[in-house]
Amino acid sequence: MSASVKIGEEITGQIGSGLLVLLGVEQGDTPDDLNYIVRKTAGLRIFPSEGKMSLSIQDTKGALLVVSQFTLHGDVRRGFRPDFSRAAQPETAKKMYEDCIAAFRALGIETHTGRFGAYMRVEREGDGPVTILLDSRRRL
Repeated sequence: MSASVKIGEEITGQIGSGLLVLLGVEQGDTPDDLNYIVRKTAGLRIFPSEGKMSLSIQDTKGALLVVSQFTLHGDVRRGFRPDFSRAAQPETAKKMYEDCIAAFRALGIETHTGRFGAYMRVEREGDGPVTILLDSRRRL
């Protein structure tokens, strides 16, 4: 997968081979939730080797593009207008976003970003039909 994020005409983040991470922070998320997401993302064996998904982003030396995405918490169960009230307050979400980026970088993963709170145009080109949803509240 390759991906990029633009704000206006400025490309603020771009990767060749790697993963696009759309990060939504929900009210009540904790550092433990963030650690789960970072650990799972870094360890996901979704890159091919010998015809199987068996390599992680760390194995392939790929890069991450991490983009804040509060709209992941849009609830449309009632009516047709999304309700974003479950999304964390901007101050909390921004800190978690920055902590997430720092954690990936601490693992030695090349990490590029969007800009928190900005209107961003995200482009991605997938290499196969793989999209994974990680929810720290839905673990065993």
